[in-house]
Amino acid sequence: MTRVESLGVMIRFAAGMLLVAITPPAPEQAGPAVDVHAVAAAVDEHYDRLHTLQAEFTETYQGSGMERTESGTLWLKKAGLKKPGKMRWEYRSPKEKLFVSDGKDAWFYVVSDRQARKTTMRDLDDIRSPLAFLLGKTKLEKELQGLSVAVDVPPLTPEDVLLRGIPRALADRVSEVLLEITPQHEIVRMVIEEVDGAVTDYRFTAQKEDVPISDERFRFHPPAGTETVDEPAP
Repeated sequence: MTRVESLGVMIRFAAGMLLVAITPPAPEQAGPAVDVHAVAAAVDEHYDRLHTLQAEFTETYQGSGMERTESGTLWLKKAGLKKPGKMRWEYRSPKEKLFVSDGKDAWFYVVSDRQARKTTMRDLDDIRSPLAFLLGKTKLEKELQGLSVAVDVPPLTPEDVLLRGIPRALADRVSEVLLEITPQHEIVRMVIEEVDGAVTDYRFTAQKEDVPISDERFRFHPPAGTETVDEPAP
């Protein structure tokens, strides 16, 4: 090989290496697109067949310059057709309190305050209320307007799907709700962002489906010496 030929080989080799260096890598193949309608329908089917649900929960609140974390046990029970479901949020840590509804009335009781507040479910304006539809017949896409996939938020578990929407009943107070859904179509996380910027993050574990739960668990009897306050309708 002549000196000229050798120089030409070197030039071509260098040019090839430069091309490799400046060529951007091929984009990663995106995963399969999530069918929002199919996921919502599967969640509806999963919860519509249930009569009761029990779970441990952790609730983290951030807003107004403060942050707090609470935990306890949640019970849900299906009521009659087109009736609100029954709920019991029993907080144990860091202090005992109770939010309970029999489908007609809702009570909020803080043990240390010795005070219980009562309102009707019709007038209830509480961010926990989006969970009431889980054991009802309301469809997810009807409950949450603008339902879509939240691709910008990492799920707790890679195979889970995150959906976002605005609860129609609380649209004036809540700007967005995120639901994390497992491949088994269970909701394991609910993040509620209010219009004032406050964020409440609920995480659910140890879920037990269709366990026996007495109706008495959803009734509230104020302990002796407890002050009761009827909340006026908004």
